[in-house]
Amino acid sequence: MIKKCLFPAAGYGTRFLPVTKAMPKEMLPLVNKPLIQYGVEEALAAGMAGIAIVTGRGKRAIEDHFDISFELEAQIAGTSKEDALKEVRHVMKECTFSYTRQVQMKGLGHAILTGETLIGNEPFGVVLADDYCVTEADGVLAQMVALYEKYQCSIVAIEEVPREETYKYGVIDGDEVEPGVFRISQMVEKPEPEDAPSNLAIIGRYILTPDIFDILRTTPPGRNGELQITDALMTQAEQGKVLGFRFKGKRFDCGSVEGFVEATNYNYQNIYSRR
Repeated sequence: MIKKCLFPAAGYGTRFLPVTKAMPKEMLPLVNKPLIQYGVEEALAAGMAGIAIVTGRGKRAIEDHFDISFELEAQIAGTSKEDALKEVRHVMKECTFSYTRQVQMKGLGHAILTGETLIGNEPFGVVLADDYCVTEADGVLAQMVALYEKYQCSIVAIEEVPREETYKYGVIDGDEVEPGVFRISQMVEKPEPEDAPSNLAIIGRYILTPDIFDILRTTPPGRNGELQITDALMTQAEQGKVLGFRFKGKRFDCGSVEGFVEATNYNYQNIYSRR
């Protein structure tokens, strides 16, 4: 059983300035629910009730969201508006939340290493909240947990992207060991299209084994001088211990304005308006 999920949430969200000047990008709403709550609900549905969040300066709104607001709740008690808090109250009841701060932004690998104190020596999930995923049945993390139970190694979620967009992603190459599952032999961080080993891109869902922390400690800075999780995972991949999983579902890149608007429209048309 994988019990914990790590949420790196310390980034500045510069693509959404000026709104992210004082508001965490993880709190941007898809209609009426913030991005990070969707991620927490996905983690909980996969059995991960220990929610570990790596935050930074100006991110207090995340902690406040997953906490009781006595004044607000007293004001709406007994009214129809109280139902609007039902889902967030559920995750607050079922999950435990812990937080630590990433003092300097040194890449995703550094954010994950910063979260070691919250995770300990056990396998764990990682969710990047600005990758919003919708599925018809099990969530992406639940699909990955089922795969972990079989292979007991690190797993990254992957999807096909247009080759001209490989520069936005970590890109993998490997052998398909079963339909949609690849044993990774190569990982390249944000390659130009002509240098990409494939068009299979890593998206913001991971299951990592705890030895990743020791590997991260000894991994030198990579692209842009940052500690890249792909570089650390490549160390595991050299031992055949990383799988790429082509998940069943659809991802919206809510780290971009276009993807965020697309996800908002999708949620309004397919979820919110049907309530």
